[in-house]
Amino acid sequence: MHEGLVLADYLILGGFFVIMLGIGVYFSGKMKDLRDFFCGGNQVPWWVSGVSLYMTTFSAFAFVSYSALAYRQGLVCITIWWLTVPCAVLSARFFAARWRRLNITSPVEFIERRFGPWLRQCFSWAGVPLIVIDDALKLFVIGTMVTVSLGVQREWAMPVAIGVCGTIMLSYTLMGGLWAVMITDTVQFVVMGVAVLVLIPLVLLKVGGLLPIFQDAPPGYWNLSSDDYSFWWLLPFTLMQFLVYTTKWPIVQRYYAVETDRDARKVGYTVGFLTFVGVPILFLPAFAARVFMPGVADANTVYPMICRQLLPAGLFGMVIAGMFSATMSMLSSDYNAVAAVITNDIYKRLFVPHASQKSLVLVGRLATLGIGMVAVAIAVLLSRMENLRDLVQIMAGVFSLLLPPVGIPIFFGFLTRRVSNRGALLGFILGSACGLAAYALSLLPADSGVVTHVLRLFPGAVLAMYPEGTGLAFLNTVPWLTWITALPTLFGVFGLSALLPDGPAKRKEVEEFLAGVRAGEGPREAPRDISHDAAVAMSIIGASTGLIGLLLAVAVAATGHRGDGLYSIGVGLVLALLGSIAWWHGKRAAASP
Repeated sequence: MHEGLVLADYLILGGFFVIMLGIGVYFSGKMKDLRDFFCGGNQVPWWVSGVSLYMTTFSAFAFVSYSALAYRQGLVCITIWWLTVPCAVLSARFFAARWRRLNITSPVEFIERRFGPWLRQCFSWAGVPLIVIDDALKLFVIGTMVTVSLGVQREWAMPVAIGVCGTIMLSYTLMGGLWAVMITDTVQFVVMGVAVLVLIPLVLLKVGGLLPIFQDAPPGYWNLSSDDYSFWWLLPFTLMQFLVYTTKWPIVQRYYAVETDRDARKVGYTVGFLTFVGVPILFLPAFAARVFMPGVADANTVYPMICRQLLPAGLFGMVIAGMFSATMSMLSSDYNAVAAVITNDIYKRLFVPHASQKSLVLVGRLATLGIGMVAVAIAVLLSRMENLRDLVQIMAGVFSLLLPPVGIPIFFGFLTRRVSNRGALLGFILGSACGLAAYALSLLPADSGVVTHVLRLFPGAVLAMYPEGTGLAFLNTVPWLTWITALPTLFGVFGLSALLPDGPAKRKEVEEFLAGVRAGEGPREAPRDISHDAAVAMSIIGASTGLIGLLLAVAVAATGHRGDGLYSIGVGLVLALLGSIAWWHGKRAAASP
């Protein structure tokens, strides 16, 4: 087993980060206005947007926490991920084109046209902490992964790892806007794909093929659900994922960044396909680890430990870069989307409505900087906490608390004119208030008088499902929080909309809005040549990929690992060759009239 990364691994990691920053520098001078910085000028090729969206759906969180889940509980890990496939496909089929037709600069800009200014501000202010907390958890996970992979267990190691990683991700997002985010996402997809694939043959050689992985498994290991992730957990989780794919800011940003309705749908279909195919490959090493690494005390360290045990010099650094890539793509996407809302929906709408495009781009960059710094600070605080419960449960709980009050009004606001402005606003307030109240109650001591009185309201059959002495802690679990927030929101959206309908003028405005999003292709202002943009994107992605492959081969050969690093050198040369072909094809296409 490696004690940590060797010089070749450090060279690969350093070169990888330099290339990512170089992409940000390349695009920094091309950000002329808000539409360039936050929408890619609505000219991003669909395959770039689709791969970028796929990369925003997971992070090092997947490698660490979901691999831990696969190691401990088995197939339910893949069940959870595969439930997102129909969510992505249905969202693409029915909502992707609607988002594209809005012709907006931020994900909540249209709320004022559909509902009113108050709800636009509520969603803007409520959505920012949702994504920032999510990002902080992702940074905490990548800090865990880095310290385990490097074999450093000092108290200062995790805060330093979080700070360094967060700064690198923030830098290229700050400079190059959405184009830089999406191009780096695509390069990172290639790196992550190579990192995952090179580990598979080494794992299979270690355990003697596929058959031993399926033998002698604990009872229920290959079941589609488990005690912790039962049908009643998976059902609300799936509903949450559908809302995520339909309304989450970084995701819908990918839909409206492309040129046509058809391209917008392709973006979602690409995500569904890549998720279906990629998930079993991603978690196969964790299943195999049960055979050759039984009894790991902290399952969150399983994937980094597999890498340290099996990977030769160079490829170890490549896999760490791949895990970095997953988190970098998600966080950079979140930073850009949240900065778009702060700039367009808060700063411009409330404070400086006639600000110049140049000043708005500056504000967008400052907002990106502020968001990134807050996320890093929260992640460092998390690193100081002890006994954090299952991170999968934490992540799902955060979304169950904050997503339904925001997502449900947007979802139905797209579909029907029967949702009124006041109904949507009151539904948001009711859902948020009920969720926050439930979470506050779950934190009270089990022997509190308030807890005793509240528990009397629940049937005995319900309380029998939870351990005695835990009080109302069950209220902050996914099944409970989802319904506690979703049902009051639905009551407001439909019940209160019926009691408090929009006036005639607003109804006419809503009819025109819905007619616009249901219509076919709409014109774009001053469209650029999308084929040229696609060719330039391919050349940049090819050049970056080729450089990473060449760096891998040279770093391993030059640091004295020519014998035990032949596998790494071969992978590097193949990657360099494929990148060179993509670069040449892109340059040739860009030069064509």
